[in-house]
Amino acid sequence: MISTVGAAIAADPPRKAPAAVPAPLTVATWTGCYLTGGVGYGMWNQDNQTFNAIGLPADAEHIDGGRGWLGRVGGGCDYQFAQKWVIGALADCDFARIKGDMSLPDFGWQGLGEKNNWSWAAGARVGYLPWDQLLVFISGGYTESNFKQVNLSNLVGNLVGFHIGETSYTGWWLGSGYEYRFDWLPSLYWKTEYRFADLGSQDNAIINTATGVPTGEFVHSRKFIQTVTSSLVWRFGGWR
Repeated sequence: MISTVGAAIAADPPRKAPAAVPAPLTVATWTGCYLTGGVGYGMWNQDNQTFNAIGLPADAEHIDGGRGWLGRVGGGCDYQFAQKWVIGALADCDFARIKGDMSLPDFGWQGLGEKNNWSWAAGARVGYLPWDQLLVFISGGYTESNFKQVNLSNLVGNLVGFHIGETSYTGWWLGSGYEYRFDWLPSLYWKTEYRFADLGSQDNAIINTATGVPTGEFVHSRKFIQTVTSSLVWRFGGWR
């Protein structure tokens, strides 16, 4: 009987269960598109010089500026390559309240509350991943920025009946920053960025407010804007 059982076991030995096949790993990727929104602080400076009606300087060149808060919304798309590198295109818009004063010393006038109220920017960036969760990048491109009408007053704040109209400036910008991916919500990222924009120069006519007619005098202004923003970024298709 024993030999019969032994023969049966030998003929049909115990079999191990098949090894489990591991599930494919989910890998984070920076390739994909995103939306972003955040807040920041900005400042603008301008090199100003007033010219009279025959085009001669009425005062020496001087610097004015403004400070204030802004909100930023935008989006873009990135592509990760060679494991550690990311390139992308982006566009965004700032809704700002960056205010300062303009001075026209030869006239004894000032423009109170010159305000940068919006800007938009488009461009590209290239970044490096020191580790999978962190992207450090540089960015740059084209920008346009709008400044509201400035009503001119004397040095004690009384309006003098002249103004400089609402004006838009265009130029280029450069930036740098970092973006960090949260493990607990993989589609959510945190971005902080510094930007410098050179908006070029423009001749802004001094206008008679009552008639709407330019006086022939103008202010030559060259404007620069610097901003620092922190934003939340929501990425689509950030896993493969």
